[in-house]
Amino acid sequence: MTPQTFTAALMFALVMAVTPGPNNTMLASSGATHGLKPTLPHLAGVCIGFAVMVQMVGLGLAAVLLASPRLQLAMKIVSCAYLLWLALQIARSAVLVGAAARGRPMTFLQACAFQWINPKAWLTAVGAISAYTAGRGAQLYWQVTILALICLVVAVPATSIWAVFGAGIRKWLRAPKALQVFNVLMALLLVASVVPILIEIGDALRG
Repeated sequence: MTPQTFTAALMFALVMAVTPGPNNTMLASSGATHGLKPTLPHLAGVCIGFAVMVQMVGLGLAAVLLASPRLQLAMKIVSCAYLLWLALQIARSAVLVGAAARGRPMTFLQACAFQWINPKAWLTAVGAISAYTAGRGAQLYWQVTILALICLVVAVPATSIWAVFGAGIRKWLRAPKALQVFNVLMALLLVASVVPILIEIGDALRG
């Protein structure tokens, strides 16, 4: 990987990691509802889980997916259904006091697994592999590994911003109504991230 390619991949990873999406929306909501410390396993799962995903996609998983339009459609449907369900759960998280009794923050393994049904994670992983890797064999392996490490290193501070933001405004969300409004806004952001995928699903079913 040349210095120019490395820099471009770094910028791409940073932009994709810090911009709104399912992971960041959920981290902000978790920070606000449960606090920063309970959200750390969720945060670690996002960062490490996505890096592992990039590695596996780069070593051939993307080719399997792209070769099967039906599999792509099925994954999009499952992803959207799950994200809409998550949006509903976030919107219902309205009480700070006793929040642990209503639900727990996502665990490390759950956050790792979530990457595989996160449309933005797939878009980022496939886009990065397509744009910043080339070659075969050992050369491709090391390029993919470097790219996965870039994504891991960049994701830690980028996603932490959202969790810290959520936890930082927690003291202003003591009132149930205030927390409800915040979580409804986070839920709406999550739904907004699903809309383009729903349009793709509709086009595919009509076709």
